[in-house]
Amino acid sequence: MIHELLTLPLMILAGSFGMAEETPQTLFDFTRAEAAKEWQTVNDRVMGGVSEGRFRITDQQTLEFFGTLSLENNGGFASVRSKARQLGLETGDSVVAKVRGDGRKYTLDLYVNRPLIAFSYRATLQTQKNEWIEVKIPLDRFEATSFGRPVKDAGIVKPREINALGFMLSDKQAGPFKLEIESIKVMRAK
Repeated sequence: MIHELLTLPLMILAGSFGMAEETPQTLFDFTRAEAAKEWQTVNDRVMGGVSEGRFRITDQQTLEFFGTLSLENNGGFASVRSKARQLGLETGDSVVAKVRGDGRKYTLDLYVNRPLIAFSYRATLQTQKNEWIEVKIPLDRFEATSFGRPVKDAGIVKPREINALGFMLSDKQAGPFKLEIESIKVMRAK
C-alpha cells in the first residue's frame, strides 16, 4: 500500500515533464451547425426489424444517439454512423471517444469500402450509466465482423481504408437506450 502511495506522485510528476501522450486530433466534433449532415442512422429495419434509432445534435453540442431496441421480426440493432469520407487514419493510431451512456454495452465500428455485406471492424464499448467516460481503442484491437460475427482471416484493419465510423447497440435487450458522444478523436502513434 505504501508503495502505491509513493509511486502515484511520481507518475503524475513524470507526466508533467513531457512524458505524457500527444494531444489527440479531432475526427468529429459536434460544435458546427452542419455537424448533423455528416451522420446517418442504420437500423434493423433494413432486415425487417422494428428498432428505432435516431440522433440529434444537442444544445450542449454533443451527438445524442437514442431510441428503442426491439427484438421483434428478427431485429435487434440500431446504429448511428458517419457518412463515408476519407478519415486519414494511420498505422498505430487509436480512436478516442468521450461518451456518456446508459450502462449498456455498445460497439464502436470502423467501416471500410469492401464488397462484403454488413462488414465492419468492431470493438466493445461498455458505458457507465450517466457518467462521462473516455475510451481509447488502438486500431489493431478492432475485430473484423459481418452481421456481428467474427470474420476469420480478415486480418487487422488497414487504416487508410477506413472511411466511416459509428456506434451500434445490439445487446439483445429490448427497450429504450441513449448514448451521448461529446467528441471522437485520433491519438497518433509516436
